[in-house]
Amino acid sequence: MQVAALQMVSSPALQDNLQQARQLLQQAAQAGAELAVLPEYWSGMGLQESDKLAWAEPFGDGPVQQFLAQAARELGLTIVGGTLPLQSPQPGRIHNSSLAYGPDGRCLARYDKLHLFCFDNGREHYDEARTVAAGRQPVQFNLTARSGQPWRIGLSVCYDLRFPELYRAHASAGCQLLLVPSAFTRTTGQAHWELLLRARAVENLAYVLAPAQGGQHVNGRQTWGHSMAVDPWGRVLAQRAEAGPGLVLAELDMQQLQQWRQQLPALTHRVL
Repeated sequence: MQVAALQMVSSPALQDNLQQARQLLQQAAQAGAELAVLPEYWSGMGLQESDKLAWAEPFGDGPVQQFLAQAARELGLTIVGGTLPLQSPQPGRIHNSSLAYGPDGRCLARYDKLHLFCFDNGREHYDEARTVAAGRQPVQFNLTARSGQPWRIGLSVCYDLRFPELYRAHASAGCQLLLVPSAFTRTTGQAHWELLLRARAVENLAYVLAPAQGGQHVNGRQTWGHSMAVDPWGRVLAQRAEAGPGLVLAELDMQQLQQWRQQLPALTHRVL
């Protein structure tokens, strides 16, 4: 199954972001991808953290969700919309949510980000909990490739990458592919992005697909980018080295994955 990780440099302008995403999705479809994944906050990176409160849509309705459903139908893709803000019952909070749509435009899954990013090195300050309500549970969904091969896919977002127990839960639920749409900062991404992605792939003997924000944003934030695909042996299959919008394509081989899991049955050797 061919998959695509879409790298973006999103701004506060919704229509500009939708146009950028549509172009990348079309490129993915033309290249033969069956699954295309957008990065975290792909539909909007605000000038300040509170901007996303005004952009939040009710689950099941809104221009961003309509865009994803329509693009999936028209392009014949399964699309995972990295994250977008969805309304939360908690006052002054949104959910940072990843939505998966099938080629028929139907929403297949919703995952609300579990772990909320917090970082302060004296120069950069981030605290998602001020505006985001944490999710409550892991979420997986099923995709049948054009070949007829079924895939079980585990959803996660950005800061989740630092919590291996989430990915172990996905592996225990039968996942062979782990998605990590992200907006890693340049500081943390340069230090830990590839290291963590490869570790999650190796310890769960699963493919990892990680689309990212990558570049200089209008609000001054610098995101690391380096969107990539990693195989279950920890090898980087494809990576976007440069900043800016672009596409990472990779071919996933279920037979090879099953062979690795048979040769090294670490998932069956768990004690704790």
